[in-house]
Amino acid sequence: MPDPNGFLRYDRRLPARRPVSVRISDWREVYPPAGEELVREQATRCMDCGIPFCHDGCPLGNRIPDWNDLVRTGSWDAAVESLHATNNFPEFTGRLCPAPCEAACVLGIAGGQPVTIKQVEVEIADAAAARGLTPLPVPPPSGRSVAVVGSGPAGLAAAQQLARAGHAVTVYERDDAIGGLLRYGIPDFKLEKRHIDARLAQLSAEGVRFRTGVNVGVDVTAEQLRAEHDAVLLACGALQGRDTPETPGRALRGVHQAMAHLVAANRAVAAAGTDKPDGAVTTGEGRTARAVLPDGTPIDAAGKHVVIIGGGDTAADCLGVAHRQGAAGVHQLDLYPQPPGERDEARDPWPTWPWVLRSYPAHEEGGDRVFAVAVQEFVDDGTGQVRAVRIAEVTVEKHDGRRVVTVVPGSERELPADLVLLAIGFEGTEQQPLLAQFGVTRNSRGAIDARDDWQTDVDGVFVAGDMHRGASLIVWAIAEGRAVAAAIHGFLGGAGALPAPVGPAAQALAAR
Repeated sequence: MPDPNGFLRYDRRLPARRPVSVRISDWREVYPPAGEELVREQATRCMDCGIPFCHDGCPLGNRIPDWNDLVRTGSWDAAVESLHATNNFPEFTGRLCPAPCEAACVLGIAGGQPVTIKQVEVEIADAAAARGLTPLPVPPPSGRSVAVVGSGPAGLAAAQQLARAGHAVTVYERDDAIGGLLRYGIPDFKLEKRHIDARLAQLSAEGVRFRTGVNVGVDVTAEQLRAEHDAVLLACGALQGRDTPETPGRALRGVHQAMAHLVAANRAVAAAGTDKPDGAVTTGEGRTARAVLPDGTPIDAAGKHVVIIGGGDTAADCLGVAHRQGAAGVHQLDLYPQPPGERDEARDPWPTWPWVLRSYPAHEEGGDRVFAVAVQEFVDDGTGQVRAVRIAEVTVEKHDGRRVVTVVPGSERELPADLVLLAIGFEGTEQQPLLAQFGVTRNSRGAIDARDDWQTDVDGVFVAGDMHRGASLIVWAIAEGRAVAAAIHGFLGGAGALPAPVGPAAQALAAR
């Protein structure tokens, strides 16, 4: 049983981040490993509630109280087994998920401090990686094959589950390396790519085949894929960035989608070899690789005044990248007013996900956050290059379910800007040739609908992850990957049942 007094004896504590002056000079992860004493102390705070609401906060159904108590007692091997029972990639979720499980922790009631679930999770995962990610024995082949299009967390989770069930699985990725946004969308200071490579080695040993540089719908047709495989899973993500084409000056040089900046930066870091244990790329003029677009256009923040439009995770990632590239200054703009520092129980009652001010490590590193403003114009320097953004203070209200933005008269001003990054969300999966070839269409949200059995309107063609759900959390992607694998296994006539933590219509905890 758990320590009944653990939450009384210990306060919530996280390991200290690497000093700002050190970490912005390289691309290594912000958080160093936590010592075993700290992790066991924090795991001891878990009360193993009779009704563990953290289970409802996490769509994976992670056995959080179980592995917390196993860590408390030093049973690390059993903790690893318990964690992997519901989560294929805890080293990813422990680093990238915003932890809705912690928002649902009973210790968070009435402004309390929840268990550091995410930190305990990542330490268990890292302990497993340190011992080596042992592949599971490959079962007898089923004689059936599956094509997985897209190699993000949903596609990889489905691939691993299906391979472990004996099916022949091939993952098709249009990029030059496997991982989807994990590879080229997430900066190394949040997720060093060695973690991806270690997991891919395990999947490969379990029989998963990977084909990179294959753009399905262009390099190989849907007809060919269906002829070669018994089922197809579409897990291409939701990469269609939201834009502001109506804003004057949008076509100026220097105004880009945020993902263009992040992908270019990740490619530059990969080219510089920071995946090596002792690798580091210095900032400023000492760097060994520069971020450029596919056509060679620089998209580097070095020496520039940067304006990031948006207030979420992607915007914070751009902020951290700009610091490491040596930006002269950064402003991050948010349309909405500054959120409160604590949960408003009337608005977001526990255990739902609260609207609160979330500060990321990148905010500690510098830059200015400006709330309740909207861009009125991207200002031309006279040569077609952006030199500033003209902003105005705004109020935001909802009428009949629609957002109404009102400019405050006389509040306009300019911010210097040599590089502007749009991090204002995503509009669903990209419009690409494979959609028409498979005979599937995007819905009003830009996503692909699934029937109750995870199939699209086309029999034998399944969909999961952000491509089905819209841009969401990594835990939802993995949960949908596991669930669609169970559906495909049944479709192929596989014996027994694979775990299916969510259904196609499942939603996150939300206030009613």
